[in-house]
Amino acid sequence: MTRRIDCDVAIIGGGLVGSSAALALRGMGFSVTLLDKGFCGAQASGVNYGGVRRQGRPPEQLPLSQRAHAIWPRLKALIGIDGEFLRSGHLKLARSAADMASLESYAADVAPFGLALELVGHNQLRDRFGVAGEVIGGSFCPGDGHANPRLVATAFAAAARRAGAEVLENTKVIGLTRNGAGFALEAEGVSVTARTVINSAGAWADSFARAFGEPVPLERTYPSMVVTEPLDPFLGVNIGIEGGGIYARQVTRGNVVVGGERALPLDDPDYSRPRSDGVLTIMQRASELFGPLRHAQAIRFWSGTEATMPDRNPVIGPSATTPGLIHAFGFSGAGFQIAPGVGEVLAELVRDGRTATPIDVFAITRFPPASQPGDASQAAMTTGSKETSP
Repeated sequence: MTRRIDCDVAIIGGGLVGSSAALALRGMGFSVTLLDKGFCGAQASGVNYGGVRRQGRPPEQLPLSQRAHAIWPRLKALIGIDGEFLRSGHLKLARSAADMASLESYAADVAPFGLALELVGHNQLRDRFGVAGEVIGGSFCPGDGHANPRLVATAFAAAARRAGAEVLENTKVIGLTRNGAGFALEAEGVSVTARTVINSAGAWADSFARAFGEPVPLERTYPSMVVTEPLDPFLGVNIGIEGGGIYARQVTRGNVVVGGERALPLDDPDYSRPRSDGVLTIMQRASELFGPLRHAQAIRFWSGTEATMPDRNPVIGPSATTPGLIHAFGFSGAGFQIAPGVGEVLAELVRDGRTATPIDVFAITRFPPASQPGDASQAAMTTGSKETSP
């Protein structure tokens, strides 16, 4: 028997963006149904590196990032746990004079946003942060930090459920149709009608956008991470490198999480497998910077599926073809920190049709529209596409 639900807002994808939007919408009094093909927070939101950083983001993302920055210290009051959030600071390293010049230029460009970046030289890196290896300087953002994505992603969904949202896991959306003043969603064992739909389906969001005449050049990428055995404390900050290649953080228990390589997709591109040579490369790079890692045992490694856009900016905002459809996907490996802010913005778009946080640059219209006959607002998506979260 098919269960029938009528609600104000249906959200496709139960990752951190979708679940934080559900929680914010419940706080505004909307009825919400949150659907995920698997378990909420089990995809990119729960398997990412866990960096909570503003530094290194393009300036156009910083108003949204600053909004999220104010939410992270309030996690326990908001979702019931602190998510192991530590405001450790984020240190971005430069390996060459050109890299250092890039960090200096970035610091000047983002000065109006209040990140309080501090440029540090080689000796300070060694004395203050214990960084060795061939690095010549860095940029330190004291207000940034890191958290445990496995805890945070699931806790937002649980908080939304406690707040009264209908959270449906293992419920794959197989049909989405705009009809009349709202939408009809067909899923496994459930039929949902909603006035508004939020497409926060992560690496699977492009299928929903395409169905309504808004194709996007979304690419799936598969970041790979490693965690070591517990070690004595030696790394007090979240580490990144200008130009990429490695990122690392040490948690309170002593384990060190290291990333910077890509995994290989399996025959089913929903899944991937870390490469053994990639794991070795990650650990070798990290041990060149931090002596305690040279003999550390790697106890687990994993990967996930990310939605990456060619300009590295997400798609956030109303559909240009279909009233009542709102997109939020394509965070290109940098969605963890800003997701709680995105959830609030999405709730404001539903309630007010606008938000004070600048998001115009993230509009889906920056990509060429589809050349499709007929009225895209009446389109139906019935391909059985899979959805999850960014």
